[in-house]
Amino acid sequence: MPSPSGPAPSGPTPACPDGDRGADTDECARGGRPARYRAVFAVHEFRYVFAAHLLSSLGVVVCELALSVLVFRLTASPLLGALTLALGLLPYAVGGTLLSALADRCPARRVLVGCDLLCALAAAAMVAPGTPVLGLLALRCVLAAVAPVFAGTRAATLGEILGAGERFALGRSVIRLVNQGAQLAGFGAGGLLLAAAPARTVLALTAGSFLGSALLLRLGTRARPARGGAPGTAGRGALLGASLGGVRRLLADRRVRALLLLTWLPPAFVVVPEALLVPYAGLLGVGPAGAGLLLCAMPLGAVVAEGLVGSLLGPRARARLTFPMGFFAVLPSLGFAALPSFGWAVLLLVLTGTGISYNFGVDRWFTAAVPEELLGQAMTVLQAGRMTVMGLAMGLAGAAAEWAPLRVVMPSAGVVGVIAVAAVIREVRRTARGPGRARVRAGRGAAGRVPGAAGPALGPEN
Repeated sequence: MPSPSGPAPSGPTPACPDGDRGADTDECARGGRPARYRAVFAVHEFRYVFAAHLLSSLGVVVCELALSVLVFRLTASPLLGALTLALGLLPYAVGGTLLSALADRCPARRVLVGCDLLCALAAAAMVAPGTPVLGLLALRCVLAAVAPVFAGTRAATLGEILGAGERFALGRSVIRLVNQGAQLAGFGAGGLLLAAAPARTVLALTAGSFLGSALLLRLGTRARPARGGAPGTAGRGALLGASLGGVRRLLADRRVRALLLLTWLPPAFVVVPEALLVPYAGLLGVGPAGAGLLLCAMPLGAVVAEGLVGSLLGPRARARLTFPMGFFAVLPSLGFAALPSFGWAVLLLVLTGTGISYNFGVDRWFTAAVPEELLGQAMTVLQAGRMTVMGLAMGLAGAAAEWAPLRVVMPSAGVVGVIAVAAVIREVRRTARGPGRARVRAGRGAAGRVPGAAGPALGPEN
């Protein structure tokens, strides 16, 4: 896959300062230096993808908040208000399983623009005064079912826009930074908007954000053919059959299964204490303002760690952080066994958020492990599974807190997480050099193998 900025220079590949000799020339920026965020934003198409993602992410967060407020005002039911937020996670499993083949069977730009337009229509329908509460919840499910298809298609498209290797990993990092930043900014902006305007007016603004995202993607990205062949190709089968068949094919690969679990499990255990922060704030007596600060702590830690790792470290160092940071992410929740005060609780949550930096390595290993023609579907399944297990973990945490004190439930996630994540890391190590692991998708470069693609076993010194 050629670099978007031009063909690879001939001659020996320059060495990165951290010792990597990239299989791609895009492993290092010009002059032999490791790729940084500037190399990602230098790509014209990515700037449009970034701006579109920023708009749609803010739209999703504000839409969730405004819809929850609207449903509560219409019903005065705390259960339905909370259910509105829960519906942002659970339908991911449906869309990610039954619609995942869309990411590879249709041209990427068409899928991305179509998803944004569908979201805009759903948000616009929420604005209609006569829409019943069940209709509002159903429309929320539409947004959630579309989300994994959109996220998977965009993730696969980043490989075509940025090329394989470190620029792809950094592009994914920017997307995660936007996701975390949208949580911090979206809830604040949504709260201000809801204080100044009715919920339906705010929902109309979110419809506009989805339209803006669709326009940016339509005008700023190139039309590319579908990776899995043209829609309707003979023998391709119906969408449902192709989606389920692709999922089965992915899960049949031991390496892919291990990497999916490594992607899913740390967030599942991390969200347990996060799901219980509102009652924990009540236990501390810090009120709604304190609860809001606690909720902001984990995204803050994630943004800081992601930015520092992406800006300061080279590809080898990022790969070596994968297992330690994935394991570390579940450890701070053990501190809640001591019922920490407000300040210590914020610190524990910030430290938990820093674990997000383990995704740099996982992203590269995963894209190297899946077949090119299933890349979009694989990224869709990855995203859908992560959101689904997080939603289930939050629900189980709430149910457990009905029967056990918070000082037991919150650190229990850390105990189980330590065991589960350690087992998955062991499995990822085992599959790193199994049969067929040396293969890499087409376009990885003349050297044939991306350093670190199979795991952190990068050399004798490791």
